[in-house]
Amino acid sequence: MKGRVVCLDHIDGREAAALVVDGRLEDLLVDPVGDAPMPGAIYRVVADRPMKGQGGLFVKMPGGVSGFLRQVSGIAPGQRIIVQVTGQAEPGKAVPVTARLLFKSRWAIVTPGAPGLNISRRIRDEEARAGLQAVAEGAMAGAAADHGLILRSACEGEDEAAVAEDILAMRDLAAAVTADLSGGPELLVDGPGAHEAAWRDWADPAPDEVAEGGFAAHGVWEMIDELRSPRVALGAGHMWIEPTRALVAVDVNTGSDTSPAAALKANVAAARDLPRQLRLRGLGGQVVVDFAPVPKKDRGTLDQVMKAAFRTEGSETNLAGWTGLGLYELTRKRDRLPLSSLLGAGELGAGE
Repeated sequence: MKGRVVCLDHIDGREAAALVVDGRLEDLLVDPVGDAPMPGAIYRVVADRPMKGQGGLFVKMPGGVSGFLRQVSGIAPGQRIIVQVTGQAEPGKAVPVTARLLFKSRWAIVTPGAPGLNISRRIRDEEARAGLQAVAEGAMAGAAADHGLILRSACEGEDEAAVAEDILAMRDLAAAVTADLSGGPELLVDGPGAHEAAWRDWADPAPDEVAEGGFAAHGVWEMIDELRSPRVALGAGHMWIEPTRALVAVDVNTGSDTSPAAALKANVAAARDLPRQLRLRGLGGQVVVDFAPVPKKDRGTLDQVMKAAFRTEGSETNLAGWTGLGLYELTRKRDRLPLSSLLGAGELGAGE
């Protein structure tokens, strides 16, 4: 099916959302099991002990949960801080948090501690930019001096009054939350569930269809089942994506293709699909790719393909490059739980 479809459904009673573009699964969000802190949630926490040599400190969160705040100086034990969850915690580890807050809606992001008014570069029409600049200035008039604003690309062409109302809502929320430093550890703003995150973050380009309960009709259950396998087809070739405790190992093979350009074709196909596969599988940290053997002169081509493939990724990624053994290394921020931990062990299907 051609077009951009947002499917909203449930897995084991938990919210799940899928973005399907031209019949291919591009993104998948599934709420975690239990009441673990959700990415995007904002808490008032109490500073605990610093971790020397690790550039951060532990913080006390509600319910006896520990968080880890990186790259912070001048914070004394016992001090109250407002933080935001940046990713899902692995079993036995502290929840990653940051003091750089983002109050994000469908059209606007208010940024305490980062002043300035910014409009998405994806909005190129000068008249539209001028109109949005005026809306932003009016809505942010009287806001705290250190609170900034980013207007997202999805607000292009929308009613200016509605955009202004959205900005005001985020501005007022940011002002109330950042001032709430009295008391013990407490959840101040819930993190978005899968359906809310899909509505907020998949608005540009606008979907051709939003299908509630649409996993069955759009073949999402079958596409999720394919993600259970570490094997990813690449035409005649394939790659294996296998997470370990230390890293994610990716092995690229030419399969049945015996032509002279088989290795380069398989490697290029793997490089182009790797960001999507890591995103869908919820994999991050250190990733090591064992490409099919190619001459060193072809590594420049793969470098360019990898950079192009990861350029539009929302998750923070660092392409470290080639090792002495001919492996390719990169790191990707762990911003969601592995899909394997979010799915049950059985077959998926309509109605689950």
